[in-house]
Amino acid sequence: MFLANIVNEAKINRTRKRWWGRTRVRVGVGVGWGDKPLDLFLKIGLDERTAENTVANGKVTANLTAVIHEERYLMLISGSPTQAGVAIISLNCIRHFFKFLSLNFCPLLFHIEAAVADGCDRTVGNLLYTVHTEIYFSDRPVLRACNSKEILDKHLKVTGGKVFTRFPPEPNGYLHIGHAKAMFVDFGLAKERGGCCYLRYDDTNPEAEKKEYIDHIEEIVGWMGWEPFKITYTSNYFQQLYKLAVELIRRGRAYVDHQTPDEIKEYREKKMNSPWRDRPTEESLKLFDDMKRGMIEEGKATLRMKQDMQSDNFNMYDLIAYRIKFTPHPHAGDKWCIYPSYDYAHCIVDSLENVTHSLCTLEFETRRASYYWLLDALGLYQPYVWEYSRLNITNAVMSKRKLNRLVTERWVDGWDDPRLMTLAGLRRRGVTASSINAFVRGIGITRSDCSMIRLDRLEYHIREELNKTAARTMVVLNPVKVVITNMDASIMDLDAKKWPDAPADDASSFYKVPFSKVVYIEQSDFRMKDSKDYYGLAPGKSVLLRYAFPIKCTEVILGDNQSILEIRAEYDPLKKTKPKGVLHWVSESSPGVIPLKVEVRLFDKLFISENPAELDDWLGDLNPHSKVVVTDAYAVPSLRNAAIGDRFQFERLGYFVVDKDSSPEKLVFNRTVTLRDSYSKGGK
Repeated sequence: MFLANIVNEAKINRTRKRWWGRTRVRVGVGVGWGDKPLDLFLKIGLDERTAENTVANGKVTANLTAVIHEERYLMLISGSPTQAGVAIISLNCIRHFFKFLSLNFCPLLFHIEAAVADGCDRTVGNLLYTVHTEIYFSDRPVLRACNSKEILDKHLKVTGGKVFTRFPPEPNGYLHIGHAKAMFVDFGLAKERGGCCYLRYDDTNPEAEKKEYIDHIEEIVGWMGWEPFKITYTSNYFQQLYKLAVELIRRGRAYVDHQTPDEIKEYREKKMNSPWRDRPTEESLKLFDDMKRGMIEEGKATLRMKQDMQSDNFNMYDLIAYRIKFTPHPHAGDKWCIYPSYDYAHCIVDSLENVTHSLCTLEFETRRASYYWLLDALGLYQPYVWEYSRLNITNAVMSKRKLNRLVTERWVDGWDDPRLMTLAGLRRRGVTASSINAFVRGIGITRSDCSMIRLDRLEYHIREELNKTAARTMVVLNPVKVVITNMDASIMDLDAKKWPDAPADDASSFYKVPFSKVVYIEQSDFRMKDSKDYYGLAPGKSVLLRYAFPIKCTEVILGDNQSILEIRAEYDPLKKTKPKGVLHWVSESSPGVIPLKVEVRLFDKLFISENPAELDDWLGDLNPHSKVVVTDAYAVPSLRNAAIGDRFQFERLGYFVVDKDSSPEKLVFNRTVTLRDSYSKGGK
């Protein structure tokens, strides 16, 4: 099940922490709006002792009551179990310890299951999901959605009780593998619950956004296997957002400010109000209109929300709602010269689109207070918010700022450079969408924000798929010539397997490979001096040429600098010799005609350190050997017709894909991953 990893992770971690704080909770229709907590739990069937213990454990109370009564409320109005946003009254929680949770949770859940017996099996699953994810991982007060009955009714009329999520990337760069996790969560939850997921472009910063990025995002979402319910843009809502900003000013909850960024920073550090915070409402309305009409210079005014400058949460320090930017918008054109901020627009558009679950990564957790503050100030529907850990992979950078610098300063060859963890780069490297999704599914969804996933774990999933789907073939990267002296000039056509378990009677599972008097092997597969642990070719030693015959080295022709010019050998046509070593090889397809030449690009980790983002000089950590280009590799003739995107296993070398730089004159292959697998062998 999609959410099983969340529940399992919660069970593992629930004994690790001590919890404190206050939590607001919403309890709904079906038990009475004015019920006290103790009365509430007695009404749903708990005995007095269990009810008292439950009230003492406020976070359990907060989350269970919210979900129970949402389910019961929806049962009352629809006659069938369903799911939507959470509502309704509030309650304080006191300090408690996890031992109480483990003692009380199971019996409490038993009573809840009995109390909502008219629901379906999914009800209890929903309770488990909500309680585990919300309680067991939050070390601060948990803010939950607070919707009135009227707002919730209106919301349910639109959604029909379905789950609505959104995948909201900003089109300011190419998507990376961290976005693959976000897609898996957003689209995956909606799919599992029979709901819908928007693809929404969070396009509030025209200076950083491009049509190129917009087009890329839609294309890559489809490549990853996800189908949006609708494609929307925050810019589609600019007029509504503007009107709501005007309303916010009228309600005394926003003001036009003239502080510089440095002054704002200084005042926030001192928890001081802006000198313009208490200016008259009519004055702010006029100035905001002037901002909209382009009558105020860029940088001379902003619209700020009047939040709480004394809060312990810096995301409540009068965040900016609008700023002036005389920059055309890639989607909206030049209609606007004021643009909403992320903190202003994101929650409002979630509400306008009736999103039921707003799922974000953990760095947005402190923004939850601002998210709900603004929706409450405007009287708008409030979605359920939950945060999960970012995906961090070793030997890579994931921030768009750093990725953009790598691209613009030409440290790499564009956003789709195969060394990058961008989805375009991984695709160009030959990684499939299904292996990326398998990787994301395998690591699970947790609330631990300090985990660094090793790159070889991703490589494991890549190999797992390519081992089943990539046809085998032979390429020699650094060829050395071998002349078989006891063979005439004829050419033999031998059968080579595309698949290791190919049945002998299946012709489609084989390809033809020529075998002639002149073959080429890897330079690394020959030594002048043999040893017991060496399985390559050496003077006087025999090896087996894969799918062909044993050969024995009889002579070596050296150049002036002792370089090997040619190896001479004899082959055993009867295959009586049984050597231990087996080598891949490529032969001349006609006497005197060299094999098919191809270019092969060998990619390695882009950074030397596991976590380059932590380094001050992170660019100094770039691996100088992350890309090695072999310009004159030899390939078997059957590869001549390979198309861009075709994947192969080059025997003994790894998995490769045909790159887009290929031409009719020369094929170019990118190495996707080597054959060696450290993860399944206990690599850490």
